[in-house]
Amino acid sequence: MSVPETQCAQAVLMVRPAGFAFNPQTAPSNAFQHLPEAPRPALQAALAEFEAAALLIAQAGVRVIVADDTPDPPKPDAIFPNNWVSFHADGTVVLYPMLAVNRRWERRDEVLATVARAGAFRVTRTVDLTGHEASGQFLEGTGSLVLDRRARIAYACLSPRTHLDALGDFAQQLGYDVVTFDATDAAGQPIYHTNVMMAVGSGFAVICSAAIASPAQRAAVIARLTGSGHEVFEISLAQMQAFAGNILELAGAGGPVLAVSTTAWRALDTTQRGGLARHARVVCVDIPSIEEAGGGGIRCMLAEVHLPGRT
Repeated sequence: MSVPETQCAQAVLMVRPAGFAFNPQTAPSNAFQHLPEAPRPALQAALAEFEAAALLIAQAGVRVIVADDTPDPPKPDAIFPNNWVSFHADGTVVLYPMLAVNRRWERRDEVLATVARAGAFRVTRTVDLTGHEASGQFLEGTGSLVLDRRARIAYACLSPRTHLDALGDFAQQLGYDVVTFDATDAAGQPIYHTNVMMAVGSGFAVICSAAIASPAQRAAVIARLTGSGHEVFEISLAQMQAFAGNILELAGAGGPVLAVSTTAWRALDTTQRGGLARHARVVCVDIPSIEEAGGGGIRCMLAEVHLPGRT
């Protein structure tokens, strides 16, 4: 890539759900996902949480582009668009291979057209990695990848949703160095997406290094984070499970904004909160139904748009 890229986007894509629900196709690999104990209207709760989150982020000075999901076929995880698409400063759009069949239906040209039209953005090429699905190789966007866009480093926890062949294809086509590692939760289950255990902002990084299995891998990841100029904030396994790593720094109109869920913010201690607040204005969004049934947090709901404007 010849175009330098800032770490934080000024615009995000959010997808308003039409069929949000607990997804049995994703549950075997997602330990953050839980079937609600009592029956309740999951879609209605998710819609209310979605609208409130979109409003708060927009009020913080971030451009929010909303695309509507379609009810048919049912797409229970459409609220998490960052897993199937990413947008880059040179005009590249990347489409990603997904493990769950019903998540592949989220890849819709209408959503891409909404982004380009609403934001007056220019798309110069599409990198389609979805062919890896045929060989059982997956890479679920900026869930599988935590990108240091300025340093061109892609951090990736290998899992049933993140495989080396697809990762290597991404790295070659987008010009990224790759830092891979293995990580598990407190029960020993592989971390399904890298973005639930770490986040990289413009001047900080959050990581649950206790989840990384190998001391050598742990040291290598921390060294890359500190070597690229980031203040590193460690979170515990319990805090990770509360989505404290699933956060995203954005470029608001008045300065950096940090999108954090209420669940995540409450899990952090005073020192951690104060440290993060030095780097960005914190915007807390309350999304408990989405976190419980979907197994993803606020970062998963936001696909950053770095595309150039039309000339």
